[in-house]
Amino acid sequence: MKFISPKVDFAFKMIFGSDKSEAILISFLNAIIYKGEKTIQSLKIINPYNPGKIDSFKETYLDVKATLADGSIVVIEMQVGRMAGFSKRIMYNLTKAYANQLTVAERYLSLRPAIAVTIVDFVLFKDKAEVISQFVFKEKTKDFEYPDEELQLFFVELPKFKKDLAELSTLSDKWIYFLKEAAKLDEIPTILGEVEEIEEALSIANQTSMTFEELDLVDRRSILLQDEEGRIIYAREQGREQGRQQGIEEGRQQGKQQGIEEGKQQGKEEGRFEATLALVLRQLKKRFGEIPEAQGSQVENLAISDLEGLAEDLFEFKSLEDLSRWLQGRS
Repeated sequence: MKFISPKVDFAFKMIFGSDKSEAILISFLNAIIYKGEKTIQSLKIINPYNPGKIDSFKETYLDVKATLADGSIVVIEMQVGRMAGFSKRIMYNLTKAYANQLTVAERYLSLRPAIAVTIVDFVLFKDKAEVISQFVFKEKTKDFEYPDEELQLFFVELPKFKKDLAELSTLSDKWIYFLKEAAKLDEIPTILGEVEEIEEALSIANQTSMTFEELDLVDRRSILLQDEEGRIIYAREQGREQGRQQGIEEGRQQGKQQGIEEGKQQGKEEGRFEATLALVLRQLKKRFGEIPEAQGSQVENLAISDLEGLAEDLFEFKSLEDLSRWLQGRS
């Protein structure tokens, strides 16, 4: 057997959003939203998958929408790669589903809760270890919930799920394993087959049970998603290279400017040294005549601070011996 990957959004739509997917979707939502409890007993899939109507991805809604028995609306979506404004889009889809329950003449009291379940194939919350995250409205400082759970967000982060087949225990474990690893299976594992709905999902995902048109659509959608990911990676690499080159150029300019400033400073220091040296040698010559070459060299090798100190102390010297002792004290 070979199975298509549920992580391809078109395949996800086919598995969870077809006219024979109600039991599958009920089991999956109970696993993710209600921790395996059989809270949802029935639902109706809105705009179910119909291969005869899908001829262009541009006009295809690849998420799955359903209404529960109590009227609540659930929007389920698979997202393979990151995109700009992702969190805003999820919130927009959720609030749109909530608000679209009403026509102009209807009262808001008839509004029912809306729930978004989003499966992502990347890490969304880096500082959290949980695979499943739930968000509701809460008071910020006291952390108590809004009276009505009108809007809820659930996220399933597939890369955080590390369990193998032998470690699967809960219904959510088994469904998340199916989402993450189905394409790698060559048969239906016993532990997954124990859940009738997962076995049915794998049957839908089995390539041998699919038409040529369906396989072609899955393949084209998979290639399209890979192309999008490739463009993102290429753009990121180009941005990095552009940033690196810009950084090099800016570094050169900064280095050049720094060199100019350092050169100016060095020139000032050298000018200061030469002026002080000339003054010291002139004063020594006035007091003691010609200065021996050895002592002259010592004076010329002094640091600027010592040279300035010599300019002040030399008026207290009585002879060249005093100069020699002073220089020995600086060696």
